[in-house]
Amino acid sequence: MIPEQEIRTLSRPRRTAKTMKGIDMNDGELVIRVVAMPADTNPSGDVFGGWLLSQMDLAAWVEARQHTPHRLATVAMDNVALHRPVYVGDCLLCYAKVERIGRTSITIQVEAMVERVDGGATEQVTEGRFVLVAIGPDRKPVPIEAEEQTPGQI
Repeated sequence: MIPEQEIRTLSRPRRTAKTMKGIDMNDGELVIRVVAMPADTNPSGDVFGGWLLSQMDLAAWVEARQHTPHRLATVAMDNVALHRPVYVGDCLLCYAKVERIGRTSITIQVEAMVERVDGGATEQVTEGRFVLVAIGPDRKPVPIEAEEQTPGQI
C-alpha cells in the first residue's frame, strides 16, 4: 500500500483550461481526455461529428453528476458549433462548466479542444450547451437538490 503522503506527490496537478497553453475556458474543468481512433471515423477517414458530440455529452454528464445524486438524462443540446475537424490520433479534451442549475435541470457548457497528433498544437474544435434533467426511479423529473448522504455513500 502506498502511504497517503506519497500519493499526493505522485498525482499530477489537475490541468484546467487556464493552464493549457494560454487557452481560457473561464474556469471550465477538464473532464474528458481521449484519443480519436480509426474506429471513430467514417469511410472517408474523417472523425464522425456524432462521436465528438457523444464525448461532449459524456463530459456534460460527468460535470452535472457532481451536483445531484439522481440519475441524469440529456434532454437538449444547443448552440453546438463544429469549428474545426478532429483527426485520428488527435487527443480530444472536453472542458465543462455549470452554466445554470434549475429546479430539475442543469445546463452545462462544454468546449472541446484537441492536442494535434502532428506537433501538439492545441485548438478549439467544438462547443455546445447541454441540458440534463434529474430523474427518479419512475423516470420522471425530480428536484436537483442533493439528498442527505451518509458517510461512505457516493
